[in-house]
Amino acid sequence: MGKDRLSRKLAVILHADVVGSTVLVQKNETLAHQSIQFVFGRLAETVTAYGGIAREVRGDALVAEFDRASDAVAAALGFQQCNEELDSSPAEEIRPQLRIGISLGEVIIADNTITGAGVVLAQRLEQLCNPGGVVVQGAVAETVPVRLPFDFESLGEQTIKGFEQPVRVFAAILRANSELPPPETKPVREQEPTENTQPPSSLSAESYELLIGERFELPDKPSIAVLPFLSMSADREQEIFADGMTEDIITSLSRIPELVVISRNSTFVYKGRAIDVRQIGSELAVSHVLEGSIRKAGDRLRITVQLVETRGGEHIWVDRYDRNLDDIFVIQDEITRNVVVELAVKLVDGEIARAIAVGTESIEAWELIRRAGIILSARARFDSEAAKRLIKRALELDENFAAAWTTLGWVYWLESSRSWSADPEHSMRKAFEAGQRAISSDPNYHMAHSLLGHVYMSRGDPEKAIEMGEKALALAPSDSYAMALQADRLIESGRVEEGIRRMKKAIRLCPFPPAWFLFILGIGFHLKGDNETAIHAFEQSLERDPESHLTQVWLSSALVELGKLEAARSAAEKVLEIEPLFSVEEWSKAFDSRAYSLVKANLLQAGLPK
Repeated sequence: MGKDRLSRKLAVILHADVVGSTVLVQKNETLAHQSIQFVFGRLAETVTAYGGIAREVRGDALVAEFDRASDAVAAALGFQQCNEELDSSPAEEIRPQLRIGISLGEVIIADNTITGAGVVLAQRLEQLCNPGGVVVQGAVAETVPVRLPFDFESLGEQTIKGFEQPVRVFAAILRANSELPPPETKPVREQEPTENTQPPSSLSAESYELLIGERFELPDKPSIAVLPFLSMSADREQEIFADGMTEDIITSLSRIPELVVISRNSTFVYKGRAIDVRQIGSELAVSHVLEGSIRKAGDRLRITVQLVETRGGEHIWVDRYDRNLDDIFVIQDEITRNVVVELAVKLVDGEIARAIAVGTESIEAWELIRRAGIILSARARFDSEAAKRLIKRALELDENFAAAWTTLGWVYWLESSRSWSADPEHSMRKAFEAGQRAISSDPNYHMAHSLLGHVYMSRGDPEKAIEMGEKALALAPSDSYAMALQADRLIESGRVEEGIRRMKKAIRLCPFPPAWFLFILGIGFHLKGDNETAIHAFEQSLERDPESHLTQVWLSSALVELGKLEAARSAAEKVLEIEPLFSVEEWSKAFDSRAYSLVKANLLQAGLPK
């Protein structure tokens, strides 16, 4: 809300309070505060997933607002169940427990602060609650549809301080042998009205049309976005597990030629947000969305998944899996097959077999590579030794795991290409060996071919590099990263027009493109001579990564080409602010074409040191 603006309305209020917070703080003040913040963070995520708004934290309490009583009860019970299972707190004796009260009443909202009778009542109800429990007002219990698996045990009429009439109070519990209903996909509610409803890193329609040369519309082929599966646990390990499953399904579907599959980079921006699938369909230009939830408890898995048509929000297919943990890869295969069937995608011999191949039967090895991937995705210099330790442990469990060999190869390639290694030639040789080992383990693993493409490029063999990149794309036509890496190779090899076309396709598959996609596209436009468009691409890249001195380098060259010397010198100054030891000669050693020689001259004209 804007300052001094008030909003009065009827709302469902959730009030959560830490049990015995004073005692926890006395045991270990620092650890207690950290643990309380962790628990409130997880509760806020659960509230958001069920369509609510975590309005504010008041000391050792959290206040949230919902439109529907059923969502508030589901979020409260879901969180309490997860918090009970949580075993990853720093110390068991200071693990916070919550009591939760839920009321229905009038509230006043101003500057994101919520007050009123509804908040007071929820707080009073919470004080009647047992640790780890949920207590609701009678009006809330009556509002929840009977079809939902909740039971409400009467606690009788209670005299509540500040309220003239007694209040009927109920303890809410999950019905025996029932599963918690997963969150529904519905419109997100903003705390602040905003004119720009675009997520923060998406391209505007104008930018997309300028850079890609066409309107952002539904493709002719069936198209799908796989949203991050919701982890129904407060355990960070299980969240990594759920993310890994989502990524594997995206990878599997990206291997099917007759599907357009949106990349992980673009679908994961919706993580933790309750968004109407019709809005997602519009923002990603897809016909279908796949979403689900996952709970891992011991050696058991409970997974709910649904395929939704984005134009009208119709559920095309819904399924539930209650299986052993060992069945995780079988479940992923079944989901992939069902999506293909429901979208009526025609396959030729062998395509579905290539799509569903996970590459290992070891769940532990699979999880280790997920962890290594998180380290690898760090923007700055990452802990390569830590990543290598995880990967080598995975290879001890399965020496033929192609994804593990490929990930190891990328670590070595980065060490060599970014001068992190004391012996760059040795690291590049190890990257090459890892890529070859990956392909011998699984010739159909497309990212192994893409890795070798970059290794060949670094070794000065662009023809072989591009050949490997084409093999990768033949195996996974909808993988935006493989597409972008190939675009990079083509542009660097002088095949600029082809590179630009490939990068445009990569951005179509990744409408929320990372900075480096736009950076490479900008280089292509600059080398082509379209400097106006190049500048726009570089500016969009800098919005995502303002600390990239290399983007400022290329931006200054494009500005010189247009005669905008003052702006070019300003970009050059930013280069030196970020990288004081930058030298044009050192930078240009990697390039030997005439086009790059012209860029070098531009940089000197912009004032960068020789």
